Amino acid sequence: MLTKLLLTLYLPCILANPKIVNIGALFDDDDIIQSLFDSSVKDVNTNKRRNSESSHIFLTVTSKYVNTDVFQVSTNACELFTQGISGIFGPQDKISSKHVQSISDAMDIPHITTRWDGSLVRETNINIYPHAKTYSMAFYNIILELNWKSFILLYENSDSLIRSSELIKDWEDRQHSVTLRQLGSGPDYKDVLRKIKKSDDFNIVVDCALDVLPELLTQAQQIGIITERYSFVFTTLDLQTLDLESFQYSGANFTGVRLLDPEDSYVKKKFELHQQDWGVSSPSDIKTEAALMYDAVQVFAKAFKQFKKATIKPDEKKLYCNETLSWEHGNTLSNFIRLTEMRGLTGLIKFDTAGFLSNIQLDIIKLTTKGLTKVGYWNSTSGIEWIPQKPDYEDLEQSNLFNKTFIVLVSLTDPYVMLKESSQIMTGNDRYEGFAIDIIAELSKVLHFNYTFELQKDTKYGSKNPETGEWDGMIGKIQKDEADLAITDLTITSERESGADFTKPFMLVGISILYRKPTSAPPSLFSFLSPFSKEVWLYLIGAYLLVSLLLFIIGRMSPAEWNNPYPCIADPEELENQFSLVNALWFTIGSIMQQGSEIAPISISTRMIAGSWWFFCLIMVSSYTANLAAFLTVENPMKTIENAEQLANQKVIKYGAKRDGSTLKFFRDSMDPNYHKMYTYMSENAAEVLMKTNDDGVKKVLDENDNYAFLMESTSIDYIAERRCNVTKVNGNLDNKGYGIAMKKNAPYRNILSSNVLKLQESGFLKQLEIKWWKEKRGGGKCDEDSSSSGEASELGLANVGGVFLVLAVGIFLSCFYTAWELLWDIGCTAWKENLSFKEELKDEMKFIVKCSGTTKPVRRRKDSSNRSDEDSTRGCTPPYEAIPTVITTLSTDDL
Repeated sequence: MLTKLLLTLYLPCILANPKIVNIGALFDDDDIIQSLFDSSVKDVNTNKRRNSESSHIFLTVTSKYVNTDVFQVSTNACELFTQGISGIFGPQDKISSKHVQSISDAMDIPHITTRWDGSLVRETNINIYPHAKTYSMAFYNIILELNWKSFILLYENSDSLIRSSELIKDWEDRQHSVTLRQLGSGPDYKDVLRKIKKSDDFNIVVDCALDVLPELLTQAQQIGIITERYSFVFTTLDLQTLDLESFQYSGANFTGVRLLDPEDSYVKKKFELHQQDWGVSSPSDIKTEAALMYDAVQVFAKAFKQFKKATIKPDEKKLYCNETLSWEHGNTLSNFIRLTEMRGLTGLIKFDTAGFLSNIQLDIIKLTTKGLTKVGYWNSTSGIEWIPQKPDYEDLEQSNLFNKTFIVLVSLTDPYVMLKESSQIMTGNDRYEGFAIDIIAELSKVLHFNYTFELQKDTKYGSKNPETGEWDGMIGKIQKDEADLAITDLTITSERESGADFTKPFMLVGISILYRKPTSAPPSLFSFLSPFSKEVWLYLIGAYLLVSLLLFIIGRMSPAEWNNPYPCIADPEELENQFSLVNALWFTIGSIMQQGSEIAPISISTRMIAGSWWFFCLIMVSSYTANLAAFLTVENPMKTIENAEQLANQKVIKYGAKRDGSTLKFFRDSMDPNYHKMYTYMSENAAEVLMKTNDDGVKKVLDENDNYAFLMESTSIDYIAERRCNVTKVNGNLDNKGYGIAMKKNAPYRNILSSNVLKLQESGFLKQLEIKWWKEKRGGGKCDEDSSSSGEASELGLANVGGVFLVLAVGIFLSCFYTAWELLWDIGCTAWKENLSFKEELKDEMKFIVKCSGTTKPVRRRKDSSNRSDEDSTRGCTPPYEAIPTVITTLSTDDL
């Protein structure tokens, strides 16, 4: 009975004459990887009859468990090679895998891995994990699609930087900024997260190990950077394996990628077949490396079948690490593996000529309130393709906005609402364009409502009649249900909020002063003194006098400066010194004026102080010349008014605001005495200084016959200053307020409109609109000034040139030290040669120096040295030009 059973089980194998293929495997501590490896081997052996691609192949596995000990890993690998294997799988550890690969390369045994590897070379190693360059390109394309201008790369270690190197390089080529911040050793990452919160970057790319990510996200949520304001892109391929439920409703913008699609039919089929073996509850829990290990076995089996057909007797060989033998079929099998193309758990598996995966496709996933959702996919060949997302109709209907039509009041105010410039007659909403128009259009796209613009012809925004209590303008129409919304440069005030509701501000503004640009100040008669401060000029004069005096003294003390005035006389009675006080002053002033002098220092001490002084003069003159050019070319504007306080306390410049506007009411209700004084002035001179519209105020400012300043919102002033180059905004804002969308009191759609206005602000959409309508459209950017010619030149203080004085002081000190040493040495030599007292010689020399008069001094001789030889007559001194001129004697004609 047992014999029949064995025959039944093995008869198909005997008839099919299967090829038994020995493979080796090295496993780390990841049980899921081993489970998928075993199930993949089981699939190959079970399906060899039904699957023609793996028929006649029967895999036998010799596996070993390894740790991070490289010696133990190498020993286990060598033991596997003695079993006569055709390929080796694993391990996942980076260092251990490198050692196994080196042994495999020596023996020509294919080494199959499924871990990330930044190496650019493939030998016998077969790695089916996406390569670093391809990996970076995927995230580069995703970030471009997200319209990021800059981002922070939050990385863990050097491997993270290698993975992102191509991303950083390509991003820098676009001249956008990347900020690198390392996580550190952990487990506390709060310091680096706080730095991110303090920065101006709200876009973050996170590259770290999967086991670090949960704690990192928890701490990021505690710090307060997981909000709608921040956007995250995660480089891990296993984001779907994490539990992100606690972040689903935080408004966080999480974007990631995955190689394994848990919704794929092939993946679902394999999961149902091996669910118990794999030990995971859903396909989403399968990590990428484990799925790749399953596919790696399938690729190997398919490649070996083709290899078996093409090779005569492809038998394995027992190899030993202490020998030089290798498997002659190893390279051929590796080539067959690289030529294999198949469909696996991770999608299409195909290699290019370099041995890297090609035609890779990654799913782009995004965190929503329903969990991670596939929103598109990236292909290494075709790029990104987004999947159209259906709106959540249930939420839209609850907000009372879906498919609703609003009447939106607008007022013609540049650049918020303007009539389109077109040669054709336009009707309806197409007539208008501007900042506020674009905001309503974008909100309509997001919230799926319809709208009709209605023009407020009297340009009144809304004010309350204190007698009747009724509102006029836009607020009055909203209260009377003649309109649903109102948007323009409509300021949110406490008074208006009593009559209508407003969304969160879509723009923050403040009252400022519009005034003509100041003219250039006339140049000063003594402007040539401006490059240096008074302090520097005084120090410069002091340095000049000090150096001149020291040069005079040191010149007298230095023996080398006392020279024979008559070179033709071999035995002079007197020596001469060129450094008189007048000559010393002339020498230093000639240096600083860069004119030179006929006087040349001879001794080392005087040359030392002269060199220090020349260096000092070089730096000072260069600094003066450079700063003088700036002072002479930059026109410093005349100062007129710098703030509202100065405007209130002068009587030359007239000032005013828009009649019945929020700006005038601000001065009326202000408790500041200066502002109240300004309101009194404007009220008393209302006919002259209060304008009907902002345009009237701008025209009055531009009128050269009127010395007038107009008070209005800062954003409107910015818009005008971009187009009218002779006006400017004076200093900062007097207050802080905002523009909002007005609607009827207790409107049910206020919260959702406010929420989406904030989203537009956080996403940078409103900032882009501001640049578009202020600096680009309708003549914007006309008055951009060249930064190189703007601003006032600042005088150089002592801190700027203090180092030059230090160099001069050091030179002087060294010169004085060498002078004293030189003098004592010469006196000592003289005393020794002439057999005199050193003390007496020093005393006599100091008496002569202290005289500070005369430029000649007698040559010292012994009392009995009247008949000295010519050699000793000059005490070893040489003439100034280091050679004694030849004396030529000629005979007169009388002697002939």
